[in-house]
Amino acid sequence: MALKVSVVIQRYGGDILGGAESHARQVAERLAAAYDVEILTTCAHDYNTWANHYPPGLSQVNGLPVRRFPVAQPRPANFRQVSETMYNRAHTLAEEMAWVRAQGPYAPALLDHLKRQRETRDVFIFFTYLYYPTAMGIRVVGDKAILVPTTHNEGPFYFDFYRGVFHAPRAILYNTEEERQFVQRRLNNGYIPNAVVGVGVDVPAAPQPSRFRQKLGLDGRPYFLYLGRITDHKGCDELVHFYDVYQRTYPGEAGLVLVGKGEMPLPNLPGLVYGGYVDDTERFDAIAGAQAIVVPSRYESLSMIALEAWTLGKPVVCTAYSDVVRGMCQRGNSGLYYYDAAEFSEILHLLATDGQVTAKLGQQGQSFVEATYTWPAVIATYRQFIEEIAHDVWG
Repeated sequence: MALKVSVVIQRYGGDILGGAESHARQVAERLAAAYDVEILTTCAHDYNTWANHYPPGLSQVNGLPVRRFPVAQPRPANFRQVSETMYNRAHTLAEEMAWVRAQGPYAPALLDHLKRQRETRDVFIFFTYLYYPTAMGIRVVGDKAILVPTTHNEGPFYFDFYRGVFHAPRAILYNTEEERQFVQRRLNNGYIPNAVVGVGVDVPAAPQPSRFRQKLGLDGRPYFLYLGRITDHKGCDELVHFYDVYQRTYPGEAGLVLVGKGEMPLPNLPGLVYGGYVDDTERFDAIAGAQAIVVPSRYESLSMIALEAWTLGKPVVCTAYSDVVRGMCQRGNSGLYYYDAAEFSEILHLLATDGQVTAKLGQQGQSFVEATYTWPAVIATYRQFIEEIAHDVWG
């Protein structure tokens, strides 16, 4: 009989494009070939409010059973202000626990379900350390749990409350070596069985960049591409400002296309194009036509878009303040990083005008992904840890 594996994630669906959520879905769908996989999640779709969107109960997404639980209270409207205050003053453990509940998605019915399931399911995989379903749920079934923390350097990580989250599971699967070192230096949890796993990359056989150019009315000029949530949380405010400096220094040389959900106003700058939402096919068309992919976020545990860019032979330009993405660029010799607007401008100028450098960095990125991030290797590691926990190899 197949082992029973429950995947716990704060929100889940084919139309949810968050990095951790897509990561969880891709892993779950591949594990289903060997195991009885069920998804445990909430009814939320919007991470800003956690408002109930999907109906509660059992449904299916891409053939997998998905069990949704209602969010009992929305995220407070002033949550961001409350958080900034917490990060900058001393506070109690009780205040941290109240913060975790307020951050949400607060779904106590999901925790009740975990308590009922702990004896009937073999392994529980929790994605993302930060949110309520993992932060509280892993304490219920820790002896059967794998944590995929997707950690980065952010205020809540330093809360004493989260120490327990990183010491609770039977195993931890990290996305990068930088993430593992960051966590273990702070929390001294290296005794827990762990591995650096990451994700694989799925790329269509023949992306068509001309199709993307035609859709957005792009001319023949080179363009740089940002893909993801367009928000200051992801460094897009700095990105737009730095691009303004670049296009003033090298007018008309290359455009910047931003693709994804817009969560901040964008200025009317020469060469700046907003592409809106794109499906998977359009995303790879966009990447295939770009000079390079820009990753301005300082807080990443792994950049899927960087892996996709390298898979298609495109270099990555990232902020030097992202230890993870900068470290990946350095290890793969496949990207360049900037500290300020002047460096950003010169990097874009180099990649827009020197085809040999651009091509070489992209080729090295392809080799890096092929050696490090492939789905067969990723799923083999997940299966190894699932089998060892289910059969109590570690005692």
